Amino acid sequence: MAKEYDLVILGGGTGGYVAAIRAAQIGMQVAVVEKEKLGGTCLHRGCIPSKALLRSAEVYRQTKQASEFGIDTENTTLNFSKVQERKESIVSNLHQGVQGLMKKGKIDVFEGYGRILGPSIFSPMPGTISIEYANGDENTMIVPKNVLIATGSKPKSLPGLTLDGTYVMSSDEALQMEELPNSIIIVGGGVIGIEWASMLADFGVKVTVIEYLPHILPTEDEAIAKEVEKQLKNKGITFVKSAKVLPETLEINNMVSIEAEIDGEKKDFNADKMLVSVGREANTTNIGLENTDIVVDKGFIQTNDYYQTKETHIYAIGDVIGGMQLAHVASHEGIVAVEHMADQKPQPLNYNNIPSCIYSNPEAASVGLTEKQAKEAGFQINVGKFPFKAIGKALVHGESDGFVKVIADKKTEDLLGVHMVGPHVTDMISEAGLAKVLDATPWEIANTVHPHPTLSEIMGEAALAVEGKQIHG
Repeated sequence: MAKEYDLVILGGGTGGYVAAIRAAQIGMQVAVVEKEKLGGTCLHRGCIPSKALLRSAEVYRQTKQASEFGIDTENTTLNFSKVQERKESIVSNLHQGVQGLMKKGKIDVFEGYGRILGPSIFSPMPGTISIEYANGDENTMIVPKNVLIATGSKPKSLPGLTLDGTYVMSSDEALQMEELPNSIIIVGGGVIGIEWASMLADFGVKVTVIEYLPHILPTEDEAIAKEVEKQLKNKGITFVKSAKVLPETLEINNMVSIEAEIDGEKKDFNADKMLVSVGREANTTNIGLENTDIVVDKGFIQTNDYYQTKETHIYAIGDVIGGMQLAHVASHEGIVAVEHMADQKPQPLNYNNIPSCIYSNPEAASVGLTEKQAKEAGFQINVGKFPFKAIGKALVHGESDGFVKVIADKKTEDLLGVHMVGPHVTDMISEAGLAKVLDATPWEIANTVHPHPTLSEIMGEAALAVEGKQIHG
């Protein structure tokens, strides 16, 4: 007899396991089906391991700069195997924590590959889950009242550019490198590509970034993208923009060689390895969608504001529905979906109020509209901008490049967007996120007393700068 559940979640990544915990809190009987490890891409192949490597790169860079702080360090060396060991230890600890949360919530976890079945002897509606096991054991059938698809995404490549995992890698393989290359070509100047460029440059690798568009970080405010590029160039990173990589020219002979077309001319690029970072594609194939009426458009599952698909008892969240494709977004989508199943009348997410972060050096973070987006939306705007060079704590830290930019509606004075680049801005963007949620004005941010000396003082100064009233600039 197939076991019945209130909710079965396909995928135990950040979105899936958070949704499972919230559903258990509500009182649902919940199962999670995960083919690999709980925590998904974020914990095992994304957010956490990459940030662990970035932190090691930061410490290595700072150690080499220690003489500027009056500390003499000689013979600073990088032990990359220990860097990787530390990364794996962090991932393991967090993985054990997620497993503990599942036990605490009395959530059943099936380690296998789940597929959605159509109407069958188990249920007159699509949604019965068949679980296939890697060891060949007989499939398990479970029958849920609701299904949540949270199967995530995987790195994609350019058409015709094959990833061999050794010389031509995605971020998945790059995270497992046993030793650093002397040089690398990074195809793609988006968030993931820029984080890897920054990290590898800090580790001493010669980095070349090839970007198809005229500028890197196309989703960021243009001023932020330019500042990030300027600071990364100071690390020695080479940027090649408006360049079309030609996959058919790829040659591998103990190193990588490829051509790119720039202004109608072809140019050769050579390096020890290549990292392809051109976005991610949703994991929607082979999960049984063809057995349902679920609509998939351009590779992404289509849902309403509460993440219901066309099959109203089947929901989908996270990377499989497109959008921002961020772990914290998936988590909150999962909570909204589960609360909607339980008829708790949740508020739909306002994606304009969700911060995004880039963990390169320099860091960048943003929430709300860019200056270009605000103008295109028809707003008349006031812009305040304030540099870290005028913030005492930034000088104390030895990191005073960068700025905060605040965009406000000239008519209503409402906050439209906040954009940051500089030290620890990924830790400071939440103040701007809260301001957006509360529909605050720059005046309210400026009248929030920011302690001195802190990096957060820059938020108050940038808010004052919207009306030209900044104190230290």
